[in-house]
Amino acid sequence: MMRLQDRASELLRQFKGDNYAFGLDVLDETGPLAASLGRCALVITGSSAEATDKVTASLQQNGVALAGGRVVSGARPNAPQEDVYRLQGHILHCKPDCVVVIGGGSGIDAAKAAIVLASLGSYSPEIETYFGTNRVTEVLDETGRALMPLLAVETASSSGAHLTKYSNVTDPEAGQKKLIVDEAIVPPKAVFDYALTTTMPAELTADGAVDGMAHCLEVFYGIREPNFQLCQEITEVALGLILKYTKQALDAPDDLQAREALGLATDLGGYAIMVGGTNGAHLTSFSLIDAASHGRACGLMNPYYTVFFAPAIEEQLRVVGSAFAEAGFISEDLTALRGTELGLAVARGMVAFHKSIGLPTTLNELQGFSEAHIERALTAAKNPQLEMKLKNMPIPLHAGLVDEYMRPLLLAAKSGNFSEIKEFRG
Repeated sequence: MMRLQDRASELLRQFKGDNYAFGLDVLDETGPLAASLGRCALVITGSSAEATDKVTASLQQNGVALAGGRVVSGARPNAPQEDVYRLQGHILHCKPDCVVVIGGGSGIDAAKAAIVLASLGSYSPEIETYFGTNRVTEVLDETGRALMPLLAVETASSSGAHLTKYSNVTDPEAGQKKLIVDEAIVPPKAVFDYALTTTMPAELTADGAVDGMAHCLEVFYGIREPNFQLCQEITEVALGLILKYTKQALDAPDDLQAREALGLATDLGGYAIMVGGTNGAHLTSFSLIDAASHGRACGLMNPYYTVFFAPAIEEQLRVVGSAFAEAGFISEDLTALRGTELGLAVARGMVAFHKSIGLPTTLNELQGFSEAHIERALTAAKNPQLEMKLKNMPIPLHAGLVDEYMRPLLLAAKSGNFSEIKEFRG
């Protein structure tokens, strides 16, 4: 049988072809990829001086000049709006042919959004205009313009931002994250040197692993033909790698085998969200930004959504449950279970995995969590700009059903009591 790592690499090559350089010690490939986009690049970095120097050296060796003669500091965690506007200013001032961003998910998301504003600002200078699904494409079609090309150099095994059509941007005053979802913002070129992730702190390593897991789980839960078999393979491979190697990476941060495995797995999470869409846990996570990291919030919420969705996703749960059982997190005989009982067994396996890597499993464990977060999450779920998450659910909801079904689910996540989840009566 082919190794999980080899299957993962094959899937990623199928996904991105020659537009993506991934693996160990591949930073030197940044220059040739960037040269295919332009001869002058604005370099935005949120990474170490060593990684940044390697990237800029590769650019210069391949005839790509630094716009403005220097690099620009990237965005802070959660891609605050003010950082997006600041980066837009650098793009407009330096007038590069392309942008190269070095960093994790937030840095890449901010660069995507800044390029949208720099390219389309005369149509609307407000980021709010572009939140939702396909709004960027609609404006590009209306104006006949094109976005400045982006090369994303990923440095964290987590969001898959370097591969995807998503840009999460935060309004810190409202404590709410919003989303641009658009094929137009997918970086045309990307690089991920998995060796860079050896410097990821333990918390970020764990959060990133469950973020990648959440991408696979949520898409697989809601997937339909013709992509069911593809999404099943992506999920099986990614789960196998995450469940086996996360603890290994936490115990030995310099273990390149474990780091490569998590890089491949979270990249597969990026592939998953280009095949289908995330749903419930991601939707709730957008309202928890001041209480938990994005990945941690998604990971915490997914067991509770698993129980709610269980009657509609029995086939998916057998695949997911098998992975958790093989990794030792479920001891029950899943073949004897159906519907909600099957969902409960899988959810308990998820909780066991989260505990094994030191992650919280209830909202009450999050520092700073309050009842206000529940109200914020319910309000956000009714926002038309986030409607795609409700529609992507295997049990689709509309705004009128949010209070009836999501409130009990959030209360269950607060206490850890799965019995509080209300069964859907459609």
